[in-house]
Amino acid sequence: MKHAVVLAHPNPASFTHANAAAYETAVRALGHETVRRDLYAAGFDPRMPAQEIPGAPDYRIAEEVAAERALVAEADVFAFFYPWWFNAPPAILKGYVDRVMGPGFGYAPGPSGVQPLLAGRRLVSFTTSGAPDAWVAQTGALETLKRGFDAHLAGVLGLSVADHVHIGGVVANMTPEAAEALLAETADAARRLFGDASV
Repeated sequence: MKHAVVLAHPNPASFTHANAAAYETAVRALGHETVRRDLYAAGFDPRMPAQEIPGAPDYRIAEEVAAERALVAEADVFAFFYPWWFNAPPAILKGYVDRVMGPGFGYAPGPSGVQPLLAGRRLVSFTTSGAPDAWVAQTGALETLKRGFDAHLAGVLGLSVADHVHIGGVVANMTPEAAEALLAETADAARRLFGDASV
């Protein structure tokens, strides 16, 4: 299997980066392939230009978007790694979804709306927040994000949602031991989700 690891955090020393690396190590140990798309490091522009809006008279896809689509075209799994900002994905990830996973790649116009183009592939998300897990559960923040982002994206594109693993209480003064334990949980989740998948 091939995993497109889409990473949306501006700090390369962040827990989110370490979490993505733990996932990549785990799935590679299963014999899978990964392609990392570090959106900040790549300087990805999340802004949708007028000519990329479907139906625009001069509709065309920018070269950077076409190149990005080529890099992830063969992915069996789209693995998103991002922090919660106001209980939502960072704007750079939303812009990536808008531009890269839009018409011509993720879906096409169909007789009854849209025709998904990524059927048979999977979506998995690994997210973090400074808010503790108890608050996340109490407010329903995770369930809201799963419905409004994961499930909607998967429905439009034809993906199946493998899981959404959220880690709360990720703070700057977290001990190295606590961080390592959480990274081990991510590796365990990767093995659980993809260990029996065909390579």
